This record gives sequence, C-alpha cells and structure tokens, in this order.
Amino acid sequence: MDGISFSVAAGEFFTLLGPNGAGKTTTISILTTTLNPTSGVARIAGYDIRRAASAVRQNIGIIFQQPSLDFNLTAEENVRFHAVLYGLYPFRPTFSTMPRAYKQQVSELAALLGLEKDMGQAVKKFSGGMRRKLEIIRSLLHKPGVLFLDEPTAGLDPVSRRTLWEYLRQVRRERGTTIFLTTHYLDEAEEADQTCIINHGRIVAQGSPESVKAQLTETYLLIDAEDRNKLRDELRRLKVEFTEAASFKISLRGSDVQRIIKAIETPLSLVKTHDPSLEDAYLEIIKES
Repeated sequence: MDGISFSVAAGEFFTLLGPNGAGKTTTISILTTTLNPTSGVARIAGYDIRRAASAVRQNIGIIFQQPSLDFNLTAEENVRFHAVLYGLYPFRPTFSTMPRAYKQQVSELAALLGLEKDMGQAVKKFSGGMRRKLEIIRSLLHKPGVLFLDEPTAGLDPVSRRTLWEYLRQVRRERGTTIFLTTHYLDEAEEADQTCIINHGRIVAQGSPESVKAQLTETYLLIDAEDRNKLRDELRRLKVEFTEAASFKISLRGSDVQRIIKAIETPLSLVKTHDPSLEDAYLEIIKES
C-alpha cells in the first residue's frame, strides 16, 4: 500500500474499487485486524486497530471473499458458534435449547435469505451461493456498527443478489449501519455515498460516484438522419459542436438536450443520449493509471 488515506462517516455507504491485485483485500484485512499494518494509523468506530483490536472486532461484521465456514457443522451450528464467540448468547448443545431471542433472530434472517428450510443441513452439502447467504446471516447476527463486504454477492443468483441488497438498504435505514464494500459488480457501487478507486496500492480517484463520473466521462447525444449532409450543414449553422463517425456525437456538458433537439429541423433517424455509468469512469481511470 502506498499512502492510502480516507475517512468514512457513520452510516455511510463506502465502496473501495480496483482491479485484482490493487490492494482491496489487503486494505480490508488491515481494517478488520486480520493483518497487521507495517505503518500508519486506522480507527474503526473510534477504536485504534492496533491498540484496541478486540473492541474493533466487537463492532464489525465481515463477509470475506473466501468462505470461512466449518463445512462439518450444520448451517445453524455455524451461526450458533459465532453467537457464542461474540458473547451474544450462552452456549446450548442444541438449537431447541437456545434462548427464544436467538431462535427468532436466526429464523428471521434465514427466511429473509431463503435458507429457513436448510439451517439443519451440513454446510458441506450447500452450494456456493447458499454458503454465501449463510455467511451473511452470521455476520449480521450481532448487529455490527460497521459491515465489511468483500465481494459479498459473488456466487449469488440475480434474485438472491437483489434480495441481499434490499436487506442491506433496510439495515442501513433502520440501524444506521456503515457499509464498506469491495465489488466487481460496479452497478452495486452506484448508490454509494463515497467511492475510492485504487490501483497498484495507491488511490487514483475518490469522491461520490457522480463526481468521479463527471471528472472522467462525458454525457453526450447521438443523432443521425437519412440526409446526413443536410443535418451536418444545419448543426454547423446552429453552431453546435459535434464529431462525426457512424453518427453525430454532441457533447452535452452545459448543454440542454431538449433545446438542441428542438432547434434541429432535419428529420432524425436516431436520437440517443449516453449517460455514463460508474463502470465507464472506472475503466477510464484504470486505463489512465
């Protein structure tokens, strides 16, 4: 890592993006106290990650990129073991003998992610997507203030992926949970409050998704007509700047789409607005860096 510095406000949705090997997992490992930093200072929920590692771990939930389940235990036993380690509930040998609050909490989370009928099954029988769902249940059990998600939807089908994000939005809204996400699904980062893009261990862009997109991409209008000569002459007469290739491209920085379209009298065969995505900006940043 090379001088990475950022801050995340309580309740904020923060995304850390970058290609494979950029340093995302290393950063999360340091912040979650599973890897000791060689230098620098970091605080989570007000606690120093070096001096108060135990307090940090009590205030965070983690879903790592690699599975961290015991495949020889049942799904519920994995969750129960986690609950006991965190001191949430006293140990009981069976699910039926656990406190009512625990049983209700596990049942609600399992139903949310579609695992209510599978909690008594051994994890080794689970598919990759089912294991990911179980890790999510386990990480939310102690109601963490900060939730670290390292590629959380990898292996999930589109329906499960959408269900997960609907629940995470609910968690943020109701509990004020801070979410720290790394993902290769850049559409998941579009709703973030803040995005940090790293490459080769250093920050190459930072800000809201909208500001990152505005810095490196452009919104433009594509138009065309059967009589291209007439359209070209009209654009020049209107003093509209454009480039011409397969169609006419008009940059919309500071321009009004409706005003431009209304001013053109030549019958148009194509009208298309390109609104750049965070993925467009990300690819441009990685290419440049």
